[in-house]
Amino acid sequence: MEKEKVVVVSSLRKGYNMDGLVVEALNGVDLEVIEGEFVAVSGPSGAGKTTFLNIIGGLDKPTSGKVSVFGHDLAKHDEGFLATFRCAYVGYVFQSYNLISTLTTLENVAFPMQLAKWSDERVEKRSEVLLNMVGLMDRSGHFPSQLSGGEMQRAAFARALATDPPLFLVDEPTGNLDLDTGLKIIRILEGLKGKKTIIVATHDRRILGLADRALAMLDGRIV
Repeated sequence: MEKEKVVVVSSLRKGYNMDGLVVEALNGVDLEVIEGEFVAVSGPSGAGKTTFLNIIGGLDKPTSGKVSVFGHDLAKHDEGFLATFRCAYVGYVFQSYNLISTLTTLENVAFPMQLAKWSDERVEKRSEVLLNMVGLMDRSGHFPSQLSGGEMQRAAFARALATDPPLFLVDEPTGNLDLDTGLKIIRILEGLKGKKTIIVATHDRRILGLADRALAMLDGRIV
């Protein structure tokens, strides 16, 4: 049985107006990612990797071109649809973690499920499973300011997985971590391989080696 094309991107362009000059973050990207595939995208800072993930995740819109995710042409939908779409389909781990500073680790993980209007009992059970999975159950009552970089990253992974989304987008997951802490993150990714469709922006050779496909991005193009 042929696997579904989860992400189909064609002639994708994104330009930003900076002081009257248009900077092309993406300059004609074409890519197809099938269900269950693990794709790693490497490239120097400013190559367009984060912009690419943001557009696939429905956080940003292209200037031109097509981006279809699970059959939805994201460029054609408004923010209301995209918010619902992200909640149902996309788990996103940001490079800067983006944990909510006023919520504990447990509350950060629970937040997407509460947005999805899950029952309190279901939220509690799922949060416990995820915190155990990432080894943070003993830090569940701590705020982000009380966590190390590695702990914040693992909390961000748990939150991104909260509603069990089929597409997992991860931006430089080990970029700010030491080798041992990075290994914990890689083990989490390894455990997800084949269970979710994964696209990771990374410089880490260990993650590139784990991926089914390793691509390089330069000057807004996949090369």
